[in-house]
Amino acid sequence: MTSLSSAAKRPKHLDLLRISLPLPAKVSILHRVSGALLFLALPILIYYLDQSLDSAEGFAAAAAFFDQPLAKLAALLLVWSYAHHFCAGIRYLLLDLHVGLDRVPANRSAAIVLVASLALTALVGVKLW
Repeated sequence: MTSLSSAAKRPKHLDLLRISLPLPAKVSILHRVSGALLFLALPILIYYLDQSLDSAEGFAAAAAFFDQPLAKLAALLLVWSYAHHFCAGIRYLLLDLHVGLDRVPANRSAAIVLVASLALTALVGVKLW
C-alpha cells in the first residue's frame, strides 16, 4: 500500500523548464542536440561539398554561399555542434571506463566539455569571420 500512495503523489506532468538539472545532465542533453544538428546538416553539407568539387563555377557558388553572414553563423553553429559532440564523446568514453564517475569529477568534466567546446568554437569563429 505504501508504493500505491507514493505513486499517487507523483506529478503526472513535469514542467521541464522549472526543473534544475545538474551540469552533467545539461551536457548530456546538449550532446544529443549537437548530434541531431550534425545529422540533419549532413545532406546540406554534402550538397555544397559536391558542388564545390564539381567545377570551378560550383566552387565559386559554394564559396559565395558561405560568405553570407547567415551561412557563416550556421557554419559556426555546426562547428560548435562538432566540437561539443567530440568533447562530450570523449567524456562518455572515459565514463564508460569508470573514470570520473563521482559527483565532483563528473561536474568538473562536464564543465571542461562546455569550456573546451566553446573555446574551440571561438577559435574557429575568429578564423571564419
